[in-house]
Amino acid sequence: MKEARVVQISAVDSTMYTMLTALNKGIIDAGYSLTAVCSKGEFTEAIKEEGINIINIEIQRRIQPIENIKTLMKLYKLLKKINPHIVHVHTPVAAVLGRIAAKLCKTPIIIYTAHGFYFHENMRPLVYKMIFNIERFFARYFTDILFTQSQEDCRTSVEGRFKEEDKIIAIGNGVDLLNKFNPENISMEERKSIRKEFKLEENIRVVTFIGRLIEEKGILDLLKASEDMEGENIKFLIVGRLEDKERDVKTLEKIKEYYNHPNIIFTGRREDISRILSITDIFCLPSFREGMPRSIIEAMAMECAVITTDTRGCREEIINEKNGYLVNINSPKEIKEKIQFLYENPEILNSMKKCGRERALNLYNESKVIELQLKIYKDILKEKNIIN
Repeated sequence: MKEARVVQISAVDSTMYTMLTALNKGIIDAGYSLTAVCSKGEFTEAIKEEGINIINIEIQRRIQPIENIKTLMKLYKLLKKINPHIVHVHTPVAAVLGRIAAKLCKTPIIIYTAHGFYFHENMRPLVYKMIFNIERFFARYFTDILFTQSQEDCRTSVEGRFKEEDKIIAIGNGVDLLNKFNPENISMEERKSIRKEFKLEENIRVVTFIGRLIEEKGILDLLKASEDMEGENIKFLIVGRLEDKERDVKTLEKIKEYYNHPNIIFTGRREDISRILSITDIFCLPSFREGMPRSIIEAMAMECAVITTDTRGCREEIINEKNGYLVNINSPKEIKEKIQFLYENPEILNSMKKCGRERALNLYNESKVIELQLKIYKDILKEKNIIN
């Protein structure tokens, strides 16, 4: 069989490592040649250790015309050298630049995964329309297959006539439910150890936020909700930090006001997410916009109740009052009320925890998401007579 060459492109190496490692390994295991392209960062070495060939090109996450053009030229030169059969792009700016470069190089197959379209329902109508039309333009003329993670984005793409309906595929999202995010794999000793690290007694109910500490993730709403929370046995774990390329200074200054709050613990970035979720009762992600948030799936898989906003992706994962609650954007009062209610009603809390794990098992198995993508790779490579 002729070896097919695949190039994966994302803006930052954290995306390549945390979201795409399983797919990258699947591509290699399928017998394809793989090159991963992204900006250099703290995860680059870890990606190499996974046996993945990675080439670092600085790719911006924002529109910066001069820098974007420089990046485009570098991507073009690289793709011209590799001459891939498939270019698979991720994250908004990298996806645009990668698709232009791939088109200029006459790459046979260009695939774009929309992990969550940048346009969303809470934008000003004019901005929404502009970004919507940009996405539709690049889907129509620079993309062979459009993957969406959420069913809602899939419907939007079909109704907006981004491409022929059979070229738009909702692939879903998932995590490793058997090994990494399986509560049965976290021993009582490990749970006691993590509680000890954060000085959390066994009777403490834990509310956890995991994500970038930027305004659009709703972190300020959660912190405001924590103020004067009734019940001294509720503690908040805030996991994450600003990414190197992000400088949401105003938000950071507001966050600093909570650094000495007795019930809030800022952990910084952590690699042991499953261990932290194993001691978490309520996972809270009050984002302004999402695609198909992996963090919620991880929390569900680890038997956490979830409080999140009624936004795209989140409302697909959470069934209100079953495995969590959907609240309005910018609503610290609602967040506080839901946390308080679950604190006072442990039987409902426990029911939501169990329901979350069950829903994750039924719908969010990462291996199935990878299998679907690899099948589509194989089918289109055969269709193009690249492999037998």
